[in-house]
Amino acid sequence: MINRTLKNTILKNLRYFSVVTITGPRQSGKTTLLKSMYPELPYFSLENPDTREMAISDPTAFLAQGSDGMILDEVQNTPALLSYLQGIVDEHPQRKFLLSGSSQFSLQSSITQSLAGRTAVLELLPLSLQEMSDNASDISDVNRLIYSGFYPSLHADLNIPRLFYPAYVRTYLERDVRGFLQISDLYRFQTFLKLCAGRVGSLFNASELSNEVGVAVNTIRAWLSVLQASYIVFMLHPYYENTRKRLTKTPKLYFYDTGLACYLMGIENERQLQTDRMRGHLFENLVVADVMKRRTNSGCEAGLMFYRDSNGNEIDLLVPNGTGLEAYEIKSAATYSSSFETGFRNLPEQLSSRLTHRAVIYNGSQERRDTNIEILHYSSLLSH
Repeated sequence: MINRTLKNTILKNLRYFSVVTITGPRQSGKTTLLKSMYPELPYFSLENPDTREMAISDPTAFLAQGSDGMILDEVQNTPALLSYLQGIVDEHPQRKFLLSGSSQFSLQSSITQSLAGRTAVLELLPLSLQEMSDNASDISDVNRLIYSGFYPSLHADLNIPRLFYPAYVRTYLERDVRGFLQISDLYRFQTFLKLCAGRVGSLFNASELSNEVGVAVNTIRAWLSVLQASYIVFMLHPYYENTRKRLTKTPKLYFYDTGLACYLMGIENERQLQTDRMRGHLFENLVVADVMKRRTNSGCEAGLMFYRDSNGNEIDLLVPNGTGLEAYEIKSAATYSSSFETGFRNLPEQLSSRLTHRAVIYNGSQERRDTNIEILHYSSLLSH
């Protein structure tokens, strides 16, 4: 079984909370992780119609089945159950309940109403580079990493990308979307999905997408919110400060998983990826998503940003570290160029003074450490 970094964060939170809620995309390994950590606790999936009916019709009896607690999967399907759970944990704080769900909208709304202050909420995303390395997976082939993606079943030899991603889109994504929105024209939504994939690492322009897809801007924004709630895409927001420089205020779009983005772009194998025009953007997506996983696995808010001003000066990734910001330029090239450092030299003093670490992340083997601007192979993210 693949060892997950989030395990230690779950254990830490259970010392202070009777309830721990794990969110994240479908197939990211939430159920497998919780059942492996607490095999003695009864497990119930609330996607099962019979289980859901039992929980709704007699919630008190349902929750009494676990004298020490229980694991409840896809709890967003029975939001009323959480109100009864609130009373139990208040009366019996020693009982431990582990909840999971794959919908941010439904789950967060239910928790806010019923379990505010009583549960820790953590995110389990697809595998990080660290988790793959810890479990003896080869992370040296960047094209294979980008194309295959990071869902656990693909690295436990239970599936292959060519079969996994089409099924994922059909059985999970389209179903979840239809659960949120009444989409009469699924073809247009599929077009929107593919256009989003073609914009990884780029500024998100709802009006432009509206024109290309042929739907209203508000519809584009609604569809985007569903993709975010379903852990398909996330937005990287720009750094902003009170300065005379004109700074970009538009967020950039990324996918939680590069393999899914490759599938939606029509990339069918690693060889095709090598010469694809989007390879650089997908490499950037890989790095940004991995830094996000590192933070969420430790229980931190992501808090990631990028910098761009009206003159075209840009830093791909800014990461808070408690004392300031770490700054990263991300390049997919295997050969280093001094031009990679240009963005660091054109930063305003107000931002530059906040930087505690500067590094270029690239795909080359030569590294330079312990200097003002480090040069690091992407696998060196494991030690940061």
